[in-house]
Amino acid sequence: MKTLYIDCAMGAAGDMLTAALLELLPDADAFLARLNSLGIPGVTYRKESAVKCGITGTRIAVEVNGEEEQAFFETLHAAHHYNHSHEHHHDHDHDREHDRHHDHPHSGMHEITHIVEDMPVPDGVKTDILAVYRMIAEAESRVHGQPVDQIHFHEVGAMDAVADVTAVCLLMAELGAERVIASPVHVGGGTVRCAHGVLPVPAPATAELLRGIPACSGPVPSELCTPTGAALLRRFVSGFGEMPVMRTERIGYGMGMKDFAVANCLRVMLGETEDEAETVTELRCNVDDMTAEELAFATERLFEAGAREVYTVPVGMKKSRTGLLMDVVCDNADREKMVRAIFRHTTTIGMREYRTKRYCLRREMRTVETPLGAVREKVASGYGVTRAKFEFDDLARIANENGITLSEARETARQAKHNGK
Repeated sequence: MKTLYIDCAMGAAGDMLTAALLELLPDADAFLARLNSLGIPGVTYRKESAVKCGITGTRIAVEVNGEEEQAFFETLHAAHHYNHSHEHHHDHDHDREHDRHHDHPHSGMHEITHIVEDMPVPDGVKTDILAVYRMIAEAESRVHGQPVDQIHFHEVGAMDAVADVTAVCLLMAELGAERVIASPVHVGGGTVRCAHGVLPVPAPATAELLRGIPACSGPVPSELCTPTGAALLRRFVSGFGEMPVMRTERIGYGMGMKDFAVANCLRVMLGETEDEAETVTELRCNVDDMTAEELAFATERLFEAGAREVYTVPVGMKKSRTGLLMDVVCDNADREKMVRAIFRHTTTIGMREYRTKRYCLRREMRTVETPLGAVREKVASGYGVTRAKFEFDDLARIANENGITLSEARETARQAKHNGK
């Protein structure tokens, strides 16, 4: 299985992820030219070699209207021209999204969507870009207590941050890893200066985006994980933990701007892993005093909390009462969160924990364009087998919209798929 491992020992930021992933490509210059042809307003990408603690890697600089954002901001700050109505100025240059000048427009989701829709990139990449921004908007919404549609991206809305998010999403599509794993995220330490005062690291939006993700602080007195970095990890990473057994083929280093006692870089490794079982946590509990509606509600909440599987089985309990055995499967890193969710949403007073192995086929979603509209197809493969199934919701939609049966909708999709080969 083609696997990408992201080493977040020094956090994660949009520019560092871009630089590291770029090093994995056989022709980085050609891809950089492709980025510069996207037409992001005023943006030019530039790469340069950098050395951190003896390690050579790549640093990505994004120039907006001919000037690199970081240098421009520092000049303004020295002259005391910084506009403190902005949300944040972070005392760390890990990612340019935290150093914005007051002349930059404060873009919301509406403006970002228009920029993304005009880009000559695949629809799947556009979906990824907007999903990342939506996560950031939701995090900012929770932090500031405002509706999502009123959130303006003070730090991450400027064009250089759009460039970072776009580059990473396009690189992920280009690399085509079937599985993305990351180490626990080092968020840094110390404090961060904001317009409203001094706050501890991680910054509030970053902390929101790292909910449920293994993270730790450390001795580096600086912000290492930024909101953009956290959102990109949440979008693409399927699991957090130690590096799996893999045959590494390519390694990339993305360099930050500051120098620390530890190499300020983000490392990525691309290689092959075997189709092997993953270790997961299985939580079981017995319930006998919940209605079907309450169980359905609890099941939905558990899936929202990150459960991989939730199912119930009728069982006989003490005193000859009938009841249900609820089985919940989750990632090991989500065990504590899932225990709390089970106690909160069910009536159980105890549960049992097991560590078990889970064998899964690789899954991907494809889109089939039919005369009646797009239909998604879920394809599962591995262990010598391949299975494909059209998404029921899409078939039901085109059936209802066109006054046909489900069978006719399925046949339409099948024919379109056959003709498209």
